[in-house]
Amino acid sequence: MARNQMRSADPSRLGTVEDVNGSSIGVKLADSTPGGLLFVNGEAYQVGQVGGFVRIPLGYVDLYGVISQVGAGAAPGPPELAPQFGNRWLRVELVGQGRRGAKFERGIAQYPSIGDWVHVVTESDLKTVYAPGDDDSYVAVGRVASAESIRAYLDLNRLVSRHSAVVGSTGSGKSNAVAKILGVVSDRNRFQSARVILFDLHGEYAKAFGTLARVFRVGADIAAGERELHVPFWALTSDEFMSIAMGSVSGTPLAIMQEKILSSKRFSRPRGIAHSLVDEEITVDSPLPFSVFKLWHELYSIHCATHTVSSNQNQTEATRAHILEGVPAVKFEGDAYKLIRPRFKPVTTDAGAEKIHKGLYMDMPRTHLDILEGKLRDPRMQFLFNPGEWSVDSDNQTRSDLDELLSAWIGLEAPISVFDLSGIPASIVDDIVGAVLRILYDAIFWGRFMKEGGRERPLLVVLEEAHVYLGAQSKGRASTSARRIAKEGRKYGVGLMLVSQRPSEVDATILSQCGTVVALRLTNDADRSQVMSCASDNLKGLFSMLPVLRTGEALIVGEAVNMPVRAVIDRLAEGGRPDSEDPAVVVPKGADGLRVRSGGWTESITGEDYRPLIMAWRKLNPKVPQSTPVVEEEPEKHPETEEISTKTPLA
Repeated sequence: MARNQMRSADPSRLGTVEDVNGSSIGVKLADSTPGGLLFVNGEAYQVGQVGGFVRIPLGYVDLYGVISQVGAGAAPGPPELAPQFGNRWLRVELVGQGRRGAKFERGIAQYPSIGDWVHVVTESDLKTVYAPGDDDSYVAVGRVASAESIRAYLDLNRLVSRHSAVVGSTGSGKSNAVAKILGVVSDRNRFQSARVILFDLHGEYAKAFGTLARVFRVGADIAAGERELHVPFWALTSDEFMSIAMGSVSGTPLAIMQEKILSSKRFSRPRGIAHSLVDEEITVDSPLPFSVFKLWHELYSIHCATHTVSSNQNQTEATRAHILEGVPAVKFEGDAYKLIRPRFKPVTTDAGAEKIHKGLYMDMPRTHLDILEGKLRDPRMQFLFNPGEWSVDSDNQTRSDLDELLSAWIGLEAPISVFDLSGIPASIVDDIVGAVLRILYDAIFWGRFMKEGGRERPLLVVLEEAHVYLGAQSKGRASTSARRIAKEGRKYGVGLMLVSQRPSEVDATILSQCGTVVALRLTNDADRSQVMSCASDNLKGLFSMLPVLRTGEALIVGEAVNMPVRAVIDRLAEGGRPDSEDPAVVVPKGADGLRVRSGGWTESITGEDYRPLIMAWRKLNPKVPQSTPVVEEEPEKHPETEEISTKTPLA
């Protein structure tokens, strides 16, 4: 009776603490607590909602917790506790505390006692809990689902430096959430020198950020205002270069290739100026220009050359070996930059003034050279081997150096750089993402004490479709680079944001380093389990709500929020959304009864023509004008190479 009188005196009371188990407490609902709505100061609040909040006053301090489980009947735990719990109970996970009228802080200094009253958190309480801090690091990305008048904020310092993950099933609003977060992060009025790089595998984000982004693209469909993506091959390490350009190389061919690359780098002239390094400081991995076309030509000559040897029988074997290697029997020099192979005189043992002998390496496999030649001819690979201003001429000179490349990628001109990789062959996406990540990280790591370094101006790297190249068993270069950033990036100012619809396929080592998780609707058990494994033990019960989240609604937990929040992410305006909308099978009608646009299965089609589709496919350009016929061009021929087979070694 006394409790009921106290209950009526304070309508926000729900029940009492009956069990304390670490940061998890059991709450018995009072008999007078209604089962549906609770009215406090004229406002209605739902009772016992998973993900809802409660407050426990302890003198001048209020403890705050999140409801992770509700029940009626037998309470969880030992059977002997059931009579004490009664038949209505809550399981609450404590997350933080705050003094009356002061800022909320995570963590608790003391635990509640048995019998302490538990209150529903009112809207005024939520404003205290979710109020942004006194600094400028908080950005609003949506609204609290249980109180839409309250904005949901993220702490930008912790979001970037402690890494993050945005996960959600297809159609859950994941792309909109990423675009919203990056849009507010790149507000020029607040963050004048933000640096964000987004790896976009499907070309969804080109128009999402407007003037806030510069878009780099590979392929023929470079739109106005976009730029061609260039990744200079000579900025790669030797392992990266071989993996992308030649595949597996080992033994003598590897030694020969590394010797040639090292020799070329010693005579490099980036921007036409000799480098200031001494030979002992240069390694095969040093980011210095060398000509890949000359490398191919020289390696081809070494592997395929025949050699002229004098018929003098008095020569020593050492002299003969020297001559064998030093006098190539050249029939046609070829052209390195036109990829025309050299030709050599055929082997002969006829008596005469000279004999044509086989070279030392003629019988060795040269599959790696054929692969390299094919890559050099592939128009899809020109962003790498013929990278515009960073292309290398015959004198190992370039028009631009790597400082201009970094300025183009992460300079002040725009806060966001979108790397549209949809035009890159799928077989090398992993290697290219890994190589670009490694270039960025190495530059920022070694320049960390300079004003352009990561400690002065952090860099946020966003990896869309992370499950494609960051698989649990992946040993690829993207996974290696991402692991390094996940483990070390915080210290050097490189933050990571993973975006995936299948978090169960993402390497757990990388995902576990994400201090903030923005989880939209996830229906797959394996995906939910993977996300739960990255959360604090006392918050795992919250993830049971993931299958029933609405589109655009997210559960945000971790470092970047004061306490876990179920938020509705702001919907971006038309024209500023990622290009990830579902195609309409049945196009809706407008107020006038007409279809709002063409397409779908409801439109009558006449004059079906698949030729434009085939033209776009052959051109690798989805924007080929349909009214312009595509004329197949004759391949360029060279009189010296018409008879040469590209499949058999030359002699």
